[in-house]
Amino acid sequence: MHSFVRSSLFATTILASAAIGLPSAHAEDVAANAVSATSADDDQGTTSIGTGARDRGADIVVTARRRNESSQEVPLAISVVGGEHIDATGSFNVGRLQQITPTLQFYSSNPRNTAVNIRGLGVPFGLTNDGIEQGVGIYVDDVYNSRVASATFDFLDVAQVEVLRGPQGTLYGKNTTAGAINITTNQPTFDFEGKAEVSVGNYNFKQAKAAISGPLSETLAARLAISSTSRKGTIYNVTTDEHIQSQDNLGVRGQLLWKPTSTIDVTLAGDFSTQDANCCGSVYVRTGLTQRALNRQFAALAAAQGYAPPSTNPFDRLTDLDTPLKAKNKIGGASLRVKWELGEGTLTSVSAWRFWDWDPSNDRDFTGLPIVALSQNPSQQDQYTQELRYNYSADKFDFVVGAFGFYQRIDTQGTESQGSAASRWSINPGSDTAAPPGSSGCGPTASNQLACNPSVLNGLVAYNTQYLKNTSAALFGQLSWHITPELTLQPGVRLNYDKKEGYYQRRVFDGAGNELLLTGPTSAVKTAQLAIYTPQEISPEFSDWNFSYDFTASYKVAPDVLLYATYAKSFKSGGINQNGVPVDAQNNPILASATVKPESVHHYEAGIKTQFWDRRVTFNLSIFRSDIANYQANVNNGQYGVLRGYLANAGEVRSQGVEADFSVRPSERFNAYVNGAYTDATYRKFVDAPCPPELSGGTVVTGTQTPGAAGVPNALSPANCDISGQRLPGVSKFSFSFGAEANVPATILGKEGEAYLGYDGSVRTNFSSNPSPSAYTWVDGYSLSNFRAGFRTEAGFNVYGWVRNAFDQNYFEQLFVGPGNTGLIAGLPGDPRTWGFTVSSNF
Repeated sequence: MHSFVRSSLFATTILASAAIGLPSAHAEDVAANAVSATSADDDQGTTSIGTGARDRGADIVVTARRRNESSQEVPLAISVVGGEHIDATGSFNVGRLQQITPTLQFYSSNPRNTAVNIRGLGVPFGLTNDGIEQGVGIYVDDVYNSRVASATFDFLDVAQVEVLRGPQGTLYGKNTTAGAINITTNQPTFDFEGKAEVSVGNYNFKQAKAAISGPLSETLAARLAISSTSRKGTIYNVTTDEHIQSQDNLGVRGQLLWKPTSTIDVTLAGDFSTQDANCCGSVYVRTGLTQRALNRQFAALAAAQGYAPPSTNPFDRLTDLDTPLKAKNKIGGASLRVKWELGEGTLTSVSAWRFWDWDPSNDRDFTGLPIVALSQNPSQQDQYTQELRYNYSADKFDFVVGAFGFYQRIDTQGTESQGSAASRWSINPGSDTAAPPGSSGCGPTASNQLACNPSVLNGLVAYNTQYLKNTSAALFGQLSWHITPELTLQPGVRLNYDKKEGYYQRRVFDGAGNELLLTGPTSAVKTAQLAIYTPQEISPEFSDWNFSYDFTASYKVAPDVLLYATYAKSFKSGGINQNGVPVDAQNNPILASATVKPESVHHYEAGIKTQFWDRRVTFNLSIFRSDIANYQANVNNGQYGVLRGYLANAGEVRSQGVEADFSVRPSERFNAYVNGAYTDATYRKFVDAPCPPELSGGTVVTGTQTPGAAGVPNALSPANCDISGQRLPGVSKFSFSFGAEANVPATILGKEGEAYLGYDGSVRTNFSSNPSPSAYTWVDGYSLSNFRAGFRTEAGFNVYGWVRNAFDQNYFEQLFVGPGNTGLIAGLPGDPRTWGFTVSSNF
């Protein structure tokens, strides 16, 4: 079905692109569509990062404060990317958007385990836990998307993306402590219009996008958009003889606009997107010494079983994963938005339902050996939201007041099983651990006999059943008081209630199908098996009220110079551990770990927004600091038999830094931009954090014992580590994006237009790829360069060639610590050089 739809769409859009010719889609055209999403009568020109309006002095119109206004008038750090620049740079999802917005961080080992952070804050880095909230809200046409997996899907007919930095709780439905990504799609129009775009490239890349809009009657208009992306994978699996990390996305969005009077707009929208990629895997990167016995580390264990990775060079892009990979992902829903203009204000109601279905299969041992035979946690989510708000604008006062309700239900059914190599890799052989490297390790002790007996763990399986009921309700409001034409004071408040009810059950069965219980007879075999999977059943709950507020003062020093300062007291709701909790010495769940406290955020920010040289130049600067108490950290432990990830509260975290945005357009023939950020995001106090692999794997210290040195086999390992002062994962201290585009008049095949050349680059310094920084998981900094060159006509045809990662930079998106503290480090290489061609038309 995917293939048929994709082929039909591809053929249709090729014909449409070739046949249709209209004015080229410059930024002012695209952004005007964005504005129509909120006001069909507002035709104010706009611009966006990297493109710029053709006319100097045109404003970037945004809806960050739930009303149409110039971004230079908003006392808030905000990046705006227009639809044209999204297309031109190949930023067809949030993940690719990070290359042109330096303070946005995106990490994804698969759609479920995806993190979208701003300034290093948002969600804990690592495996996803459904029991906590996002710190970065993703909104599409006013509808909150609670699952960050939505960030991995293709943008559908997007007009504009606004990235708001800092706490957003007094203007938006769901409270978010780090920021929000506000996506506005093109809306139905009462003038017939459409667009079509086709791209082809190496790695069998094919992408087709099309949209059509127009009237059905004098009061009813419709819009339909569809998008398809496919690409061969960039990593070759020698075990299965196929490429992995492919792309296979298909999405459709339809909208109906009913305008019975000049003051009422009713928009009914529905969308559906699906992914069915051969994904998601990793490659061997390296090994590093841990405190495990040397003959129990990766090199010795691999040699004893005659195993070697397909390549020790990760950029050969070879893997040998032996578990079938699957990442089926479906997301969609429907919304009803009613806007009613009442005097000087607008009453808006947004009702929405969304669903998310996730069907995965992963290889969690990162090797071609049958250690972890299966790891999958399919889940299904239904989400319901209702937002009601009233916006009022006048000379002296602007305000927004609103109410928001949210309900979410997630059901998950997990299966994890061990393979025939698991005993050797996972059972601690005890007293014979000093055996020399390369030895079999199969000494006379009982524990060694267990480790060398494949049947002990082969077929051991755990079935996990869990659900989450998440309810939230809020009242919020923000007032802008224009004391003078230059001075504005802006207070905001939010009252919030959250309740989470969860359930987690793990049942364990041995290879013969017998259920393992904590009660009853014990044996050495049963003890070894329970050390891998422990039965557990808990029903965690959390509920709490929170009051938050913010205050902003802004002053117009000159018509094009705005100063502002903000203080915000915000929070992120408490959470529950939905993936189980640690156990005590008797394998009983430690119930004190079942819930995590709310984060308490104190945020400070000051900035200046300027335009000069007859508005040819825009320069914005902001400084910020966020202090977070009870930071919700994702705690990982590499030992087999210990939960791979659960939530805990770190004492204190701080993120502070400086951001600058610069753009210049001296004429319609040239524009350029440079955006940069310095981010210092660290744990200020985290004294009981999980230890990195080089300080793990040995016998855990007790009493007054002194831990051994890092990376020394057979050393004593600390029970936990103090990582206070160390950097948060995933955060580069410096990140930049920059680019330029130049054009000249040209005539090709009798068609008048302009030839253009564009460049977009990004640079980021190193970052940690483990929640507790490890010497083995620092990702080196890297730079990427993207070029495009083409021809567009005023009659409406645009064709260009593009190359991304033009200099074929080798870099990692993430590094992973292999389970069991064997010292294995796996990784996900970033895309190699890709190139292709795009043809598009608007009509």
